Amino acid sequence: MNFLEEKILSDGIVKEGNILKVDSFLNHQIDIELMRQIGQEFQRRFEGERITKILTIEASGIAIASVAAMYFNVPVLFAKKTQSVNVDGDKYSAEAFSFTHKCTNKVFVSKKYLSPDDRVLIIDDFLALGSALIALTDIVEQAGATIVGIGIAVEKGFQDGGDIMRKKGYRLESIAIVDQMDAASGTVKFREQ
Repeated sequence: MNFLEEKILSDGIVKEGNILKVDSFLNHQIDIELMRQIGQEFQRRFEGERITKILTIEASGIAIASVAAMYFNVPVLFAKKTQSVNVDGDKYSAEAFSFTHKCTNKVFVSKKYLSPDDRVLIIDDFLALGSALIALTDIVEQAGATIVGIGIAVEKGFQDGGDIMRKKGYRLESIAIVDQMDAASGTVKFREQ
């Protein structure tokens, strides 16, 4: 059992509807020591890859991507969900359905921050159905950049997202893969890796 699986067992809460609540340490209140461990683990798993940029989607992926970027010494770029007055120029865009919020967002990245020369590591906090990753990979492909790999903190292995991304040929590294959850008993079972 790894450090993230242990943290999920000690502080995570399983709720009805296949919800794993980790907001006390991962995506609302953030455990910085845990973030450091996650960043180091991604560095270990993608060691030797020539990564020029880390890409994520707002908002929950930003903390993990930022800490990981410190270990790779590269910038973090995040796909925005809302247009603002300070985002100008041409953009790459795609649609992503949010499992958590039950809505579809049009996400975008400014073309000036992603080029064909980039070698991108995509990082996110959760992988369930894969919609956010499909949108992010689409944006990288629109830019003509190279996807080096995908790093996920928690993958729900009983949902289709991981299988979809692996079948597309992407190198997907998930620190914790949940194979089963039971809200009644509060139990979580992890996949052996």
